[in-house]
Amino acid sequence: MYCMIIYSDIMPRHISSIAFEWDSGNVTKSWLKHGVTKEECEEAFLNRPLRVFDDKKHSLNEARFVAYGKTDANKYLTIIFTLRFKKTRIISARKQNRKERKTYDKKNTKI
Repeated sequence: MYCMIIYSDIMPRHISSIAFEWDSGNVTKSWLKHGVTKEECEEAFLNRPLRVFDDKKHSLNEARFVAYGKTDANKYLTIIFTLRFKKTRIISARKQNRKERKTYDKKNTKI
């Protein structure tokens, strides 16, 4: 699936459209552990606003990012991902906790 997306300043500015890349382990992991589907993750990337932060703590072997977004059904998600060969590879996704939701809502009021 390709989509248009606006990233924060930490993401390369030349990226204006992306493709998602999934492996079978990550698709089933997010569903089984957290009840989040592949389609919900992609919706969260399509919907605005999408908040993206650098995940320095988990970026030892590759650059990782944390995205806060929401689905069409207003399910608020935290998505961990990386970029590989210009594709967005979802590592994990789950519902936002209270602190993440507060950060997401606070950032949205400044737009």
